[in-house]
Amino acid sequence: METILTITSAALWGGGTGVLIPLPAYRFSVPLEEPWRSACPAGHPLTGTGGGWLGRARCAAGDTYGPSALASASATAIVCALLAAAIGFRPELVVWLLLAPTAVLLATVDFAAHRLPDVLTLPLAAAVLLLLAVAAVLPGSGGSWMWALLGAFILGGCCLVLFFLSKGFGFGDVKLALVLGAVLGWYGWAMVLVGIFAGYLFAALYGIGLMLAGRADRTSRIPFGPFLLAGTLAGVLLGSQLY
Repeated sequence: METILTITSAALWGGGTGVLIPLPAYRFSVPLEEPWRSACPAGHPLTGTGGGWLGRARCAAGDTYGPSALASASATAIVCALLAAAIGFRPELVVWLLLAPTAVLLATVDFAAHRLPDVLTLPLAAAVLLLLAVAAVLPGSGGSWMWALLGAFILGGCCLVLFFLSKGFGFGDVKLALVLGAVLGWYGWAMVLVGIFAGYLFAALYGIGLMLAGRADRTSRIPFGPFLLAGTLAGVLLGSQLY
């Protein structure tokens, strides 16, 4: 009964926070050199809760933009439910549930605009280390804060090298790696390797699928952030069972 209650509560949290994603996703989904959107293509101001930053991406004329609220809510609810089912009621579950909506937002923006905004990635990196430091001192926690810290810096450093060596690796991915290294490192260095390998595998399968469908070739660039995030989710689900 406790497990069912935890999963249900996590899914409700995910669904409730997921409906807030469409408007910020639409605002952030712009090319690197452009400012965040404040209006629709017709020039009408965007409206929403939280001062116009959260909720449905609706303009003053009543038109909607960006991702579907149902899709973002469903995706976030599924992620949160999977985390709750794998981890159970442990301190780090609260951390992962707090991070999940932003992770879904980042994946949505990267898919739409091939961009991982600093305003999301850098605060998220600081927040995850701070939250895990709190979780580490609570009874029943299932990880290591020191390994989380090392994972953030080591994975971030490795991705920085890849950024200079590979044209397909963006600097936003480097900053996201700080977050993912901390999350995966919580369960040990082996999970860092598992999570990154899974991310590369998911990206490769996606790229192959696009080429088979005739929608991309070997020179096409794909957003890498969503697959790194998916690989991290896989690493967390596995690591929570082994740690």
